[in-house]
Parts: sequence; structure tokens; C-alpha cells
Amino acid sequence: MATVRKVQITFDCADPQRVARFWCEVLGYVVPEPPEGFASWDEYERTLPAEQAGSWFACTDPTGEGPRLFFQRVPEGKVVKNRVHLDVRVGTGMVGDERLAALEAERDRLVALGATEVLLQRADGINESCIWMNDVEGNDFCLD
Repeated sequence: MATVRKVQITFDCADPQRVARFWCEVLGYVVPEPPEGFASWDEYERTLPAEQAGSWFACTDPTGEGPRLFFQRVPEGKVVKNRVHLDVRVGTGMVGDERLAALEAERDRLVALGATEVLLQRADGINESCIWMNDVEGNDFCLD
């Protein structure tokens, strides 16, 4: 029998804290407590060398079921479509107009947080509707 392992999903980005806090809002995730001995993440950051401050941030599923998301600062921006992306499952079990309405409502909520819509794919008789989006730094994800 195979061993099941937990995974962490890592994002390259310019502003790890901004992107992490966006994904907390998308998924209902939370920012973990700061390291022991620190009252806040800002207090912890002030102890780091300048080149390390703000270089990473994370968020976690408060239920412990979903993967930890880790955000690391990189110097280059995104130049092509992601080869891996998240599907945010907001329309599970819904079809037709009900599904489309749920997807559009979530799209509107996320656009207000800084996301952008790339493409609305309407149901075509084979596949149900989904919406391709970008997060606050242009990382691809889908509302499914």
C-alpha cells in the first residue's frame, strides 16, 4: 500500500505577504502564529537581515485538511502561463445556471480583493462552466 503524504504548494511572487493574505481570503485560510517568542510577524521580521525580511510568508487551512501554501519572493515576474494552478471548487455538485451564478458571485468577490478574470468558459454540453482568473500577482487559478 502506498504512503499518503501531505503536500505544501509553493508560489513564486514579488510580495509574499500580500499574495498570502489574498489566498487566505480566497480559501478561508489563516496566517499561522509567529515563531515562539514573537508577538507578531512584524516583530519577527525586524530581527532578520534586510535581505531576508519579507522573503517568505505562509498560510494554512485552519481545519488542518488542506495543504499549507508557501509564498517565496523571487526577483523575476511571471512571464508565461503557470504549468500548475489551483482550482477553487465553488461549484461542486451544481450544474447549469445555478453553477454559473455561484461562479460569478465568487468571481465578483475575488475581483474586489484584487483578482482579475481572464476567461469565462460557459457550459458546452460536455463540460460545465468555469472561470479562469489571475491572483493579485498574475498567478493563474480557476473557479471550478
